[in-house]
Amino acid sequence: MPIATPEVYADMISRAKENGFAYPAINCTSSETVNAALRGFADAGSDGIIQFSTGGAEFISGTRVKDMVVGATALAEYTHVAAQHYPVNVALHTDHCPKDKLDSYVRPLIALSQERVDKGGNPLFQSHMWDGSAIDLDENLSIAAELIEKTAAAKIVLELEIGVVGGEEDGVSHDINDKLYTAPGDFVQTAKTLGLGEKGIYLLAATFGNVHGVYKPGNVKLRPEVLKEGQEVVVSELGLDAGSKPFNFVFHGGSGSSQEEIREALSYGTVKMNVDTDTQYAFTRPIAGHMFSNYDGVLKVDGEVGNKKTYDPRTYMKLAETNMAARVTQACEDLLSAGTAK
Repeated sequence: MPIATPEVYADMISRAKENGFAYPAINCTSSETVNAALRGFADAGSDGIIQFSTGGAEFISGTRVKDMVVGATALAEYTHVAAQHYPVNVALHTDHCPKDKLDSYVRPLIALSQERVDKGGNPLFQSHMWDGSAIDLDENLSIAAELIEKTAAAKIVLELEIGVVGGEEDGVSHDINDKLYTAPGDFVQTAKTLGLGEKGIYLLAATFGNVHGVYKPGNVKLRPEVLKEGQEVVVSELGLDAGSKPFNFVFHGGSGSSQEEIREALSYGTVKMNVDTDTQYAFTRPIAGHMFSNYDGVLKVDGEVGNKKTYDPRTYMKLAETNMAARVTQACEDLLSAGTAK
């Protein structure tokens, strides 16, 4: 199928929340990792999300160019072509973008999509993340309000973060402390500032102890009930129907989380979970194994010529793609999206 239209993406989000599942959002940095994500989604019978971080987008553009917009645009265009050959819907998203990179990443990409929409087409990306977790909430939401006006006009979904995700990703790091838990008042302020869909659809990365990377059991204290409390406080404050889930939540820093924690987060309205660390390892592990097993073939040891069949990148990239695809399929199963593609 082609990349999801704005209408299809809105339906994906709605179906996930209504039916208690979430989509894996797979960070990709190359055509090989995009292929792996697409295959993993298709093998699971799940729609899904492919996303590019700021560092990933810069890497995609090459070590000489090093331009985030060039990289993100190039791989997005590739994904638009490749996705047509898979029987699932896929949305394109950009991951964490802090304040100092908005003008060199998200805003130019929104403008590119607006140009396409103005010509009667669909946006290049289906959603973009604004990460204002490092600044004051008032400023965070002020910028989000400005961005959602632009994303709504370009038929794009906005993602924002309130609270702080611990650990490190793309050079942005946060300590592991009590700031990892979004406060009830922050949920209310977000709803009052951005509305609940009438100003544009948005995804909310509220934090409940999330940490990027993988840590040993006991080092990260997840409290998914923070999400439940966030839904409930807004329902009460705004007089919504009891039991409703006004927010579309995103689970950041999910690698290494227990099945119970993931499923609990799903029950509170989580529709998207980022998967990066685990798929990076799944991609790299078979390459490392190939190199160790074929040491004298991939290297010209002692003046020999090596073995072209073993150092041909296609040989080990196929192994990497299929192994990462299997991990993506597992993520779909974990998030209960397997078999839900329409």
